[in-house]
Amino acid sequence: MDGVTRTFVAHRNLLFTVAYEMLGSAVDAEDVLRETWLRWVGVDPGTVRDQRAYLVRITARQALSHLRALGRRKESYVGPWLPEPLLTAPDVAEDVELADSVSMAMLLVLETLAPTERAVFVLREVFDLGYDDIAEAVGKTTAAVRQIAHRARAHVAARRPGGAASAIEARRTAEAFQRAVETGDLRRLLDLLAPDVVLLTDGGGVVRAAPAPVVGAGRVAHVLGRIAGAVSLWPTRVNGDPALIVRLGGEIDTVMALRVDGGLVTGLYAVRNPEKLSRLERETVLCR
Repeated sequence: MDGVTRTFVAHRNLLFTVAYEMLGSAVDAEDVLRETWLRWVGVDPGTVRDQRAYLVRITARQALSHLRALGRRKESYVGPWLPEPLLTAPDVAEDVELADSVSMAMLLVLETLAPTERAVFVLREVFDLGYDDIAEAVGKTTAAVRQIAHRARAHVAARRPGGAASAIEARRTAEAFQRAVETGDLRRLLDLLAPDVVLLTDGGGVVRAAPAPVVGAGRVAHVLGRIAGAVSLWPTRVNGDPALIVRLGGEIDTVMALRVDGGLVTGLYAVRNPEKLSRLERETVLCR
């Protein structure tokens, strides 16, 4: 393996994480990595002082272009749009900051930022890239990037979900939630759901899904009660959070990520769109 390839491979998981956090789509993130590779092979590594920062800049620049195009596709998306779920290893949950940044809840907050704001926020707050490097990546002056970063931080802080539960508390709550759904125990289910819990279902217009958020413990419990006994549930971790893979007839039908806070389920993110369920047979390595 030559030096150019070796450097790219060594940083590949990092670059995928950068692209995914900017896009919320693994398919588009892989496209970004291919474009990054094509640009990297034309560079003389000996002229690059900081190869990590250089590769992240290329990746961010390509991801920003994809993000603008993805925004146009979302305008015609049927029903709620959710990020493409990733099966993640336990070590992601152990890195609290990484787990928070790739969680469904946080990725949905990032969706409310303008493309350049999202790029700046992700590069600065998650990957600690210098302002000069970010400026080069997004095509702005360093002074402008500092202002954008300040504005993006305030925007996210106002919308950031409450502090997530510890890994142990989240696992215990998820296990109790799974038992309640499997047995159709409505009373136990209501005890586990926060009063203002929100269920988002993404079918992409391909499969049946709720066309709008389902809000409130009673309404969410009613929806979940309909699947008791009809499907098999498999516990896993998705985007650093506890989740359930829902199988129907042996095939993956839905993946449902849980947001747990204070021992209660505050958010449920159910992805049913078949086009977004291709990465659930193997773990995706994420890193900072």
